[in-house]
Amino acid sequence: MAGPDFDSEIKHLKATMHTIGQVLDLDRMRAEIADLGEQVAAPDLWDDQDNATRVTGRLSALQGELDRFTSLETRVEDLGLMVEMATEEGDADSLEESERELGKIKKAVEALEVRTLLSGEYDAREALVTIRAGAGGVDAADFAEMLLRMYTRWAERNKYPVEVFDTSYAEEAGIKSATFAVHAPYAYGTLSVEAGTHRLVRISPFDNQGRRQTGFAAVEVVPVLEQTDEIEIPDEDVRVDVYRSSGPGGQSVNTTDSAVRLTHIPTGTVVSCQNEKSQLQNKASAMVILKAKLLAIKKAEEAAHLKELKGDVAASWGDQMRSYVLHPYQQVKDLRTEYTAGNAQAVFDGDLDGFLEAGIRWRRGAEKADAS
Repeated sequence: MAGPDFDSEIKHLKATMHTIGQVLDLDRMRAEIADLGEQVAAPDLWDDQDNATRVTGRLSALQGELDRFTSLETRVEDLGLMVEMATEEGDADSLEESERELGKIKKAVEALEVRTLLSGEYDAREALVTIRAGAGGVDAADFAEMLLRMYTRWAERNKYPVEVFDTSYAEEAGIKSATFAVHAPYAYGTLSVEAGTHRLVRISPFDNQGRRQTGFAAVEVVPVLEQTDEIEIPDEDVRVDVYRSSGPGGQSVNTTDSAVRLTHIPTGTVVSCQNEKSQLQNKASAMVILKAKLLAIKKAEEAAHLKELKGDVAASWGDQMRSYVLHPYQQVKDLRTEYTAGNAQAVFDGDLDGFLEAGIRWRRGAEKADAS
């Protein structure tokens, strides 16, 4: 069987990388990295810990994005040299190695190309994710905690900082809900395709008869607000409740009423925060979450897609977008894109890129279809 046309393949890869570089705006990225580097070097950086965390997180994420691009660009160049030398010397083994490397590079370029599809109004923002246990009792609560771990592991793999604002633990096992932020460029555009109902099928570890059980969990994703976003919330529209923070199994982790719950009365939106020891800090963090969710609702209403953006899903039968089956076989399948993975444990360990890429491509296709 004839080998690949290396000249044509490498030429196409270079053209694709050039297009990706233009979309990423590498000059702007390098300028922002230089500016953030100066801020990090300032001796008074940690006088404001919130700002310092934001600056260092943004710098790390941007530098990681730039390194990813330049490393891949170098691999394409090195492949060209490898093929040239192997051809001149008639080295069949090196040509076989070049073919394997070509396949790996093509997959990496395709994954990076997905970034160019994130052009929505808020796609470049950081993400605020809420997970809620749905139908299925203790299995659903355990599943919600599995999803929380899955997303945090995915963020760790990509070196994206995660900030957990609130975790409400279930009585027996797992969590009722959790809200966390992923501090990385394009985190919202990337993770927004995860919004919807997720379904788990397995032999329940909580059933003493070893029966198969189904649990559901809902995932909501909204963009983190920036200072330029305008969203006013009158004081009279918000009810503030304070309570004592708690840990797993009802364990008390705080002896003061420092946790804060905010209820937006006109919409019924409820958010809470208990990650800080100070009630004032928790209230400030909860207000950030509330404003982000209200902005998502506002934009969704304007676009007549309230259910989609808010993530207002039932988390039960007939509403799922992805199934995680652990028995009688192992398979994770996205019901919108048909993307499937046979290693469910790897997915729960954060191997989500295939699902995210397929989801982003599927969404872009749906947007084009709606526009035509």
